[in-house]
Amino acid sequence: MKTPAAAHPSGKQKAISAQDNGEDSHRISPSPVVHVRGLCEAVVEADLIDALEKFGSICYVMMMPFKRQALVEFTAAESADRCVSCGAKEPVYIAGQQAYFNYSTSKRITRPTNADNPNSGNKVLLLSIQNPLYPITTDVLYTVCNPIGSVLRIVIFKRNGIQAMVEFESVQCAQKAKAALNGADIYAGCCTLKIEYARPTRLNVIKNDNESWDYTKPYLVRRDRGKGRQRQAILGEHPSSYSDNGYGSPCPLLPLPGNSRYKLSSADVPDMVSYPLPQSSSSYSAHAPSSVAMVSGLHSSKMNCTRIFNLFCLYGNIEKVKFMKSVPGTALVEMGDEYAVDRAITHLNSIKVFGKRLNVCVSKQHAVIPSQVFELEDGSSSYKDFAMTRNNRFSSAGQASKNIIQPPSAVLHYYNVPPCISQEHLLRLCTEHDVPGFVKFKMFDAKPSSKTISGLLEFDSKTEAVEVLTVLNHYQIRIPNGSNPYTLKLCFSTSSHL
Repeated sequence: MKTPAAAHPSGKQKAISAQDNGEDSHRISPSPVVHVRGLCEAVVEADLIDALEKFGSICYVMMMPFKRQALVEFTAAESADRCVSCGAKEPVYIAGQQAYFNYSTSKRITRPTNADNPNSGNKVLLLSIQNPLYPITTDVLYTVCNPIGSVLRIVIFKRNGIQAMVEFESVQCAQKAKAALNGADIYAGCCTLKIEYARPTRLNVIKNDNESWDYTKPYLVRRDRGKGRQRQAILGEHPSSYSDNGYGSPCPLLPLPGNSRYKLSSADVPDMVSYPLPQSSSSYSAHAPSSVAMVSGLHSSKMNCTRIFNLFCLYGNIEKVKFMKSVPGTALVEMGDEYAVDRAITHLNSIKVFGKRLNVCVSKQHAVIPSQVFELEDGSSSYKDFAMTRNNRFSSAGQASKNIIQPPSAVLHYYNVPPCISQEHLLRLCTEHDVPGFVKFKMFDAKPSSKTISGLLEFDSKTEAVEVLTVLNHYQIRIPNGSNPYTLKLCFSTSSHL
């Protein structure tokens, strides 16, 4: 679904944004779907409905929390007209912050499931957890969902990241939960909920544990694990008080360090979970938690262990990387913990690198063993140990706090660059390494005493930025008469454009 390019108004742009918005509305043909931008981080679906239903009946909302945007589909095109024209003439506030409106290029929001109508009688919600820095368990989701509407069953599963299905006692409970939680963060700044109506109308749970729970059948608890479930904790505790169970303080939130105490023993590996699935399958076998990711779709001559490290290190510590001799274009990446693997899957699965689409999933292996080492096409080794490298970014709480987990974007943030390096130097670096050059450049102001500089590089596309980061991240910049080289550090920026 195509939507207009979004910009978050700032500075002088705010003064003319209303005028620009009015002009945009004439360039794009009217539609019952309105594109909303400029939303605050804390906004949820209910805030949008509360602020915009004065223009007319709303039949569907799609939240885009990381972009601070949303799509709102009105039942009638006239309602959308009122919303756009009113927003162009006078400020419209959503959750206390002025929002900006335009027609969407889509005439209808594409529903990701067949539960088109919220009134169709579906009481099961599909929750996608974006940027899952902290463990997501049935305890966490119950504590989040049950105060809004009575929860009957929960099933958590991993496909492209972490998803869950939550069955409520009634359709009304599901509707209230979707409105209140869609777009909300479970923990401040991460574990963001994106919620749709699920296809199944009932969940079938065969055991009660961290991955699935039937609250109508407490006897499904596995007593042989030596740990009984504390029902008081489910009902009485807020996620922020889970520090003893590995959830940490809610703010500031730090990705779990490489020596995480949250690795599960073999006794904690989930068993088979069965529940109704979307049309393609009728059963689901849960992946055992693993700190190893399997990456396929790698370019045979342009990808090697170091370049995999350069890309994956943005989401967690990298211990080892090994290409599989028996499966060309496939590598195993051992990370600091299973949550780092979850983050890598969430942000890197299906992205394009050197013209090939990556497939990132949880490996069945729990460690990378340096066997069958061979030479890759570029002459480098098929196996490399990164456990002791200083380029890992999550080795301590202090280090981890400096990393902002971001999905790939067309803007790269560069830092740790010597002050003598100019825009022309960086462009020449791109040319020398046969990667795309940036189209916009911004250097941040630095203190006169600063030994390094930082800034932003904008590329024509997200794919180009990914390739540049894969090749040039951790490049050693040597300067005349300098004793030690500077290590160029790259990461994806929170800015969508310069």
